[in-house]
Amino acid sequence: MGRKSIKDNKNIYQLAREEAGLTRIQASAETYLSESVIEKIEYGNTKPDPDAVVAMAKAYRKPELCNYYCSHECAIGDAYVPEVKISALSEIVLHMLASLNSLEKQKERLIEITVDGQVTPDELADFAKIQKMLNRISMSADAMRLWLEKSMASGSVDAEELQRLLDEEE
Repeated sequence: MGRKSIKDNKNIYQLAREEAGLTRIQASAETYLSESVIEKIEYGNTKPDPDAVVAMAKAYRKPELCNYYCSHECAIGDAYVPEVKISALSEIVLHMLASLNSLEKQKERLIEITVDGQVTPDELADFAKIQKMLNRISMSADAMRLWLEKSMASGSVDAEELQRLLDEEE
């Protein structure tokens, strides 16, 4: 078994591997990455490519690595993908419901603003407020998806049964 790293300032990829209880040798066996590539990624000497991040996320059972990569290391994702933090399902649902309730109160105003297909200067402040609510709902949905992926990766949610249920026609 390899030595345990005592390096300070470990990056997210090294922390994820260590939390999974894997050495670099074991991680290499579970991904297509060589030990030296894993080491270079962990020491920040090279940036991982998306396929490497997907492989590490799967091997380490850390789907949040993909969101981290997209929101921090990918130029497109940096501009368009917000970082999603893992939290408890109850917290995610409460945030989502609070945002949905706020939006429900603004539904009529949104219709008034958008009925003519444009947002006029006098409507912009209300439109921005509604857009913020929509962003919070989107973040809650992303957090719930990430929670679900993590739960499936850990085995606490049956991924096959969930997929079967999702595939059923309504």
